[in-house]
Amino acid sequence: MGKVTGFIEIDRHDRRYAPASDRIRHYKEFVLPMSEASTKDQAARCMNCGIPFCHNGCPVNNQIPDWNDLVYRGDWEEAASNLHSTNNFPEFTGRICPAPCEAACTLNLSDSPVTIKTIENAIIDRAWEEGWVRPQKATRQTGKTIAIVGSGPAGLACAQQLARAGHDVHVYEKNPKPGGLLRYGIPDFKLEKRHIDRRVAQMSSEGVTFHCGVNVGVDITAQELQENYDAVVLAGGSEKPRDLPIPGRDLNGIHFAMDFLPQQNRRVSKEPVRSNTPILASGKHVVVIGGGDTGSDCIGTSIRQGALSVTQLEIMPRPPEKENKLLTWPDWPLKLRTSSSQEEGAERDFAVLTKEFTGDGGQVKQLHISRVDGKMQPVPDSGFSLRADLVLLAMGFVSPIEDGLLADLGVQLDARGNVAADTKVYRSSTDKVFACGDMRRGQSLVVWAIREGRQAASSVDAHLMGSTTLPR
Repeated sequence: MGKVTGFIEIDRHDRRYAPASDRIRHYKEFVLPMSEASTKDQAARCMNCGIPFCHNGCPVNNQIPDWNDLVYRGDWEEAASNLHSTNNFPEFTGRICPAPCEAACTLNLSDSPVTIKTIENAIIDRAWEEGWVRPQKATRQTGKTIAIVGSGPAGLACAQQLARAGHDVHVYEKNPKPGGLLRYGIPDFKLEKRHIDRRVAQMSSEGVTFHCGVNVGVDITAQELQENYDAVVLAGGSEKPRDLPIPGRDLNGIHFAMDFLPQQNRRVSKEPVRSNTPILASGKHVVVIGGGDTGSDCIGTSIRQGALSVTQLEIMPRPPEKENKLLTWPDWPLKLRTSSSQEEGAERDFAVLTKEFTGDGGQVKQLHISRVDGKMQPVPDSGFSLRADLVLLAMGFVSPIEDGLLADLGVQLDARGNVAADTKVYRSSTDKVFACGDMRRGQSLVVWAIREGRQAASSVDAHLMGSTTLPR
């Protein structure tokens, strides 16, 4: 296994960001890759653990020590092959995954985990540059047809696996281009859309047919899919945002994050904005309510649009600076994390509750806020006000949208409003209908969506053919 003393001899080094003063002037990716030699050195730090806990941390079950060793030995093509054996889209996860594998790394006990995410990204970027990523066309056709509703990471992973098994796969996407949340939710400065485009081109060469601009349940009925396909996979995501129904919510200037972010992504890709009400942060005091990744994306986008100030509010208490390793490792720890967007100039406040919006002439102007205690109850006499010309609600998503497709199919929903289906067969309560990704599990990470798409594909193949060789 590589350099057995590497973790002792070599310090951890990771990719750097371009200076904030430079990167906020554009919407391009700004992570600076490491050299080949530095990447090989970092791969040499992998410890050949008796029990590689990084496997536990990785939802797609990447064989991390194996491709670390291959990179250390200079066999990049085999490393790319190994990486693709468990992950259809490592260029997505290598850019936007929070890397729970690194939290689970044994070296994280000393705060110096192997730079797994960086090495993964280096492998796939080199594979594309060298031409090692090619269409993998099925050697036989099964004659079975499958409709996949939604072209986010779950739908794309499911579609690619099923096409490679020889099925005739059709992906339905309501937006003009495939990619779902990857394309319309995640800003280009985190994931340039060329990465999606070349995967879609690869999948088209493998036989996947994309039907874009088709809203299933509106432009085509759910019953038509059931009648025309041997199986239907629901991968439409969790799109119903969590609202904040307090006084003043109807004022202008208060928007959901997923009304704001897609507009800018469409501007960058020169697509029509598709709204008569442009949402722009230029010259405004912006308040983002919600402390997660979507909130961070709102911050970075607002700063690039020229906001005068950006403040992020979080109802949860401020997390600790560091976790207690002996209590948390190898699980994902709760600790204070600062995103690249937050570093660009946002103010953050924790343990606060917005109680009312007020405005002037129908336009929001202030938030009235109270501090909260450990039980999320307002602290007496702790109220204060915050100026705001634009408020972005980024408090997560509660469930898929039930009206339309799901109602027409009559699928059973779980207690949280997601499509009820287990992770063994991914089959819904309706005949021939399967579900995966956020539409089944609720809002989650892209890496979990890829895992569910792959596993659902295996279940669909087994359902149609009686057995399957597709990995889970």
